[in-house]
Amino acid sequence: MSIETIKIFDTTLRDGEQSPGASMNTEEKIQIAIQLEKLGVDIIEAGFAAASPGDFEAISKIAERVTNSTVCSLARAVDRDIKSAGEAIAKAKLKRIHTFIATSPIHMEHKLKMTPDEVIRRAVRAVEYAREFVEDIEFSCEDAGRSDIGFLKEISDAVIEAGATTINLPDTVGFRLPFEIGEMVRTMSEYTKGRAIISVHNHNDLGLGVANSLEAVLNGARQIECTINGLGERAGNAALEEIVMALKVRGDVFKDFKTNINTKEIYPTSRLIANITGIEPQPNKAIVGKNAFAHESGIHQDGMLKNRETYEIMSPETIGLVKDDTLVLGKHSGRAAFRDKLAKLGFTLEDEALNASFERFKILADRKKEIYDDDLRALVTNEMTKATQIYELISLQLMDFSEGTPSSVVKIRKDDEVLVEASIGEGTIDAIFKTIDRISGFNGKLQDYKVKSVSQGKDALASVTVKVAFNDKEPAIIGHGLHIDTMLASARAYIGALNSYLSMEGMLKKRHSDSSQTI
Repeated sequence: MSIETIKIFDTTLRDGEQSPGASMNTEEKIQIAIQLEKLGVDIIEAGFAAASPGDFEAISKIAERVTNSTVCSLARAVDRDIKSAGEAIAKAKLKRIHTFIATSPIHMEHKLKMTPDEVIRRAVRAVEYAREFVEDIEFSCEDAGRSDIGFLKEISDAVIEAGATTINLPDTVGFRLPFEIGEMVRTMSEYTKGRAIISVHNHNDLGLGVANSLEAVLNGARQIECTINGLGERAGNAALEEIVMALKVRGDVFKDFKTNINTKEIYPTSRLIANITGIEPQPNKAIVGKNAFAHESGIHQDGMLKNRETYEIMSPETIGLVKDDTLVLGKHSGRAAFRDKLAKLGFTLEDEALNASFERFKILADRKKEIYDDDLRALVTNEMTKATQIYELISLQLMDFSEGTPSSVVKIRKDDEVLVEASIGEGTIDAIFKTIDRISGFNGKLQDYKVKSVSQGKDALASVTVKVAFNDKEPAIIGHGLHIDTMLASARAYIGALNSYLSMEGMLKKRHSDSSQTI
């Protein structure tokens, strides 16, 4: 029996971004897409083109940059969404439109307020219209896990006849158990008889996303939709790294299947996305958690010293995790050594990004006694994913007397102009943010503030993530800041959020201008 390839459909940039607090700007999405391609992902769902100008632009730019992976955009079963998706992915070498409509009784009755016949007609129209843009069309039966199997067969027949090449059966609310998913997939796989690829998209509400996905493979699914670190709405999605490593490690069970994933890029990809989103995997998270390869028990340590296989079913090197994380570079190190170290950590930078990262590294090397790989990952990721710099922090001066009112003086560059303002606040952070508001003229509402140490030691880099709403009618924006000084990192994070917001505002105005010219 020949080995079959399981397609890995990564939706980190679409469903993963729907995690609370996981929004990303265009440059960050591009960097993630490039890394996903390096990881070997078959299909990258780059976003939902009709959702916002930012999503449209990010998908378009990803379509221009990615060549080995298929670039996909999600679209509801409506003409406007499908047209946006088709235009966004137009320049991709390999492209797909992923359209969907709900098929469960509860969704059709209460959300869509449509009859089953109306749903089928809408689905067929969506697929037929998508064919005007692409040949590769995926159709999803939203909430398939709670749909009638007879209706799934009926709508699948109709959309396959219309041109759908992949039928996705999502367990949208994470309700089903593995044997139920297996039965649904087996039934649909046997019914479609190779007319379309059967795919699954399992949410993790009951903690069964990965188990359900693996059961689906054994019963005929040949595409799995998943995210890095299990990101996604509510409890998240099935985690790519867990699915891929389960298929690899349990080759005795999955001997007839393989993926195109380069497993040595799993850990670098996980760290890139954690740094960008500010959402760290839980310490005991399978495969990529901080403790996934840690052994504290004396009995375990003794066994590990004698033979690593006593307590490790895979080596950390398999996923690209290098245990020796001390960076043996200093302020006298040159670009060649720096570039070589980055390559070992999974980074391939263009000259401009390399030079900027190298300069930041030299500054950091002057201030830190020891530099760790995690410091370097955070520094380079921060440099790679900067949004268009409208405002740039030059300096920050703080005054916080024990019986007085905290105040700050902030100096910022905008274009060629240096702007200086001062303000007081109810606390030091409040004073910093209010000063930036005074300079920019935007009043941000802080919704979330997180600070963590990147590595170890009293001189560790502080990574600050803020979630700020600059407009009540639009979603909050995420900003990141990195510095040894937590206050400076906080100021950079707030300015980063402001820059991302202004960049998105500019895209919105441009789209409106372009639309008015074509009418």
